[in-house]
Amino acid sequence: MQTVAVIDYGMGNLHSVAKALEHVGAGRVHITSDAQVIREADRVVFPGVGAIRDCMAEIRRLGFDTLVREVSQDRPFLGICVGMQALMERSEENGGVDCIGLFPGQVRFFGKDLVEDGEPLKVPHMGWNEVAQSIDHPLWHNIPDRGRFYFVHSYYIEAGNPKQVVGRGHYGKDFAAALADGSRFAVQFHPEKSHTHGLQLLQNFAAWDGRW
Repeated sequence: MQTVAVIDYGMGNLHSVAKALEHVGAGRVHITSDAQVIREADRVVFPGVGAIRDCMAEIRRLGFDTLVREVSQDRPFLGICVGMQALMERSEENGGVDCIGLFPGQVRFFGKDLVEDGEPLKVPHMGWNEVAQSIDHPLWHNIPDRGRFYFVHSYYIEAGNPKQVVGRGHYGKDFAAALADGSRFAVQFHPEKSHTHGLQLLQNFAAWDGRW
């Protein structure tokens, strides 16, 4: 049976992610901060919630920035929410924070005066939103284009390489909702909270060989 490591650096809905993975039959799911367990896993999930400065401080303290670069190269790897943002080059949150840099691009604040069609929008962006599939990818299997997923975020991804954007969202402005490069896939939304489509994405991840 394959193993899935959910990286524990003290930030994230780890148990809800693990339960969702178990529900779709992903294999043996380990919530772990043990680098060796993560290295030996067949698949790796990198969740995250909270302030990016705190997240990156713990990631660096534990050496997980180097570990994430390593394990995401040769097996299916999934970043979720702030876990996705931590894979970018830099976030403007907290006055500017350097991130892991696996994907080119920046993490930007939606702003205090976000408007759509003359109506103010609340920040954080919280709730269900469509994701337009801009590139066909195995993780979109059996998920309709413009399917709805659950988001909670005040900061959004401004991707540096449009070819890596496989899903797009819109909330006052367009943003990258999903990125992919090789065996790496990352989403701004929470698949574990996104009911049918989210569970399908996790099931696709469990079956994916890391190529596309």
